Amino acid sequence: MARHLITSAIPYINGIKHLGNLVGSQLPADLYARYLRGRGHEVLFLCATDEHGTPAELAAAKAGKPVAEYCAEMWQVQDKLGQGFRLSFDHFGRSSSEQNRKLTQHFAGKLYEAGLIEEVTEKQVYSNADGRFLPDRYIEGTCPNCGFESARGDQCDNCTKQLDPVDLINPRSTISGSTDLEMRETKHLYLRQSQMKDRLEDWIDTRQGWPVLTTSIAKKWLNDGDGLQDRGITRDLDWGVPVQRGDAPWPGMEGKVFYVWFDAPIEYIACGAEWVEAGKGDDWERWWRTDKGAEDVRYTQFMGKDNVPFHTLSFPVTILGSGEPWKLVDYIKSFNYLNYDGGQFSTSRGRGVFMDQALEILPADYWRWWLLSHAPESSDAEFTWENFQASVNKDLADVLGNFVSRVTKFCRSKFGEEVPEAGSYGPDETALIETLTTRIRSYEAHMESIEVRKSSNELRAIWVAGNEYLQTAAPWSTFKEDPEKAAMQIRLALNLIRLYAVISAPFIPDASAAMLQAMQTEDGSWPDDVNQALQILEPGHAFTVPDVLFAKITDDQREEWAARFAGTRT
Repeated sequence: MARHLITSAIPYINGIKHLGNLVGSQLPADLYARYLRGRGHEVLFLCATDEHGTPAELAAAKAGKPVAEYCAEMWQVQDKLGQGFRLSFDHFGRSSSEQNRKLTQHFAGKLYEAGLIEEVTEKQVYSNADGRFLPDRYIEGTCPNCGFESARGDQCDNCTKQLDPVDLINPRSTISGSTDLEMRETKHLYLRQSQMKDRLEDWIDTRQGWPVLTTSIAKKWLNDGDGLQDRGITRDLDWGVPVQRGDAPWPGMEGKVFYVWFDAPIEYIACGAEWVEAGKGDDWERWWRTDKGAEDVRYTQFMGKDNVPFHTLSFPVTILGSGEPWKLVDYIKSFNYLNYDGGQFSTSRGRGVFMDQALEILPADYWRWWLLSHAPESSDAEFTWENFQASVNKDLADVLGNFVSRVTKFCRSKFGEEVPEAGSYGPDETALIETLTTRIRSYEAHMESIEVRKSSNELRAIWVAGNEYLQTAAPWSTFKEDPEKAAMQIRLALNLIRLYAVISAPFIPDASAAMLQAMQTEDGSWPDDVNQALQILEPGHAFTVPDVLFAKITDDQREEWAARFAGTRT
C-alpha cells in the first residue's frame, strides 16, 4: 500500500463552474483518487475554493453583496455541486481560511529572509473614473500576442501568455468600462523568481514522465525571450491575505494584500490543516512535510494548461525558496481545453453547460462518463450534443446497462432471484477469463499512468467482452437443451456484474453502487485474480433485478437541450 496526496486546481469562487472546468482538474483527480482507494492505497484528496483577488470582488459587486458574504454563499454552492458530481474530496476547503492566512504570511516571511522578495516602486494603472489603482484583473484589452480582445491584465485566456497591464492594447477598466487610465507610482513586493531559474530547471528535469504539455509550458516560461521573470506578489485590494512577514507587520505595505496567485497554491497545504480542524484527520504534516513523514508520499496535481506556469514555477519557488522541508509535487497532470459546440466554454460569458444545469437534466454518471472518456489530454476536445447522445446511448445504455438487465431478468425468469447452481467452465468461459485478465491489467496500467481516455477505452472494451460472451454463449438458447450449462453461464455473468461494479466505480460511482446493491453484496475487492473474482457470488446468493441503469437520450431531448444551451447563461 502506498500513500498518495492528490490536489485539484482550486476553482475560483466567482460563480458556478462549467463542464470544461470540471474535466480540466476536479473530475480526473477524483477518478484517480477513487481508483487508488479501490486498490487499497491510502489517499488524501484535497481541493478548495479560490476566494481572493479581483474575480471574487467583481462577482460580489455584481451580486450586490459584501465579498465575504458572497464567498461564503458560493462555497456552499460549489461544495454541494461537487457532491452532486460525486467528487470524493477528503476535504473541500477555502483559501480565505485562517490556516491559509497564517501559512501565506509564514512563507512570505521565509522568502524575505532568504532574499527572494524585494520591494519595488513601480508605476501602476490608476483609473480616474473609479478613483483607485486597478489590479491586473480589473483591466481588459486586446492581447498584443494573439489579438484576443478580452485579454486580462495578467494573462490572456486565449493564448495563455503572461501579460502586464501596460502590454494591453486599448485597455479599459472592468469596473466602469472607462478608458481614462493613467500610470501612477506605488510600491509592491516582487518574488525574485529569476534567482531560482537554474534550481527550478534542475528540479523539473528530475520529474519523471511528466506529460509533454506540462513540461513544454514550463520550459517555455523558463527559457523563451528574457526567461523567467520576477513576479509581483502584492495588490492594492481590500479582500485577501494582509501583507505581513509571518506574524510581524511589513512596513510600507499597509493596506495591501498578497496576490491571489501567491496564496492560492499555498491553500493546498492549508487545506490539510483545515481537514484536521474539521475532525476528518489527525496529522496533516505527515502528508506535507518531509521531516514529518511525507517523504514516502507521492503527490499528484491536476489542472488545466493555463494553470501550469504557476504550479511548475511560481509555487515551487515558494516551496524551494522557503528552505523548509515541504513536499514538492511528483507529477502534474495537465489538460487542454474542452470547447463547446464550435466555441469556448466561458464562465465570464456564461457560454456552455454549467455544473448545476447539467445535474438538472441528467444524473452525474452520464456526465462523468462522457467527460472522462473524451478528456482533452493530447489536444483540445469538443462537446457536441450529438456526440454526447451517441456515447451515452451506446456505451452506457446499450453495452453496460443492457448487459445487466438481460442477465438479471433472464436469471429471474429461469432460475429465480438467486445465483444458480452451476456446471463447469468450458472453452468460451476460459477464453473470456483470459481476455478479461489481459484487459483489466491494461486498464490498471493506464489508470496508474493517469491516461484517462485510454483507461475509459479499456473499460469499455471490458464491458463489450461480457456482451460478446453473452451473445456467443446464448444462455436463453442453451437453457432449452442444457439447463445446467445455462446456469453456469448465468452464474458467471452475475459475477461479472459485480466485477464491473468494482472496476467501473472510479468512472460511474452511482451505477457501480446500484450494481453492487442489486447483487446484494458489499464485496468491492479488486479482481487481482479474475477467475477467483468470478466466483465470489456463490450458488444460492440472492440478487434483485435493478432499475434501468441508464436511460437512452432521445432525439427530442437532445434537440431541446441543444436549443436551451445555444446562447449564454443570464
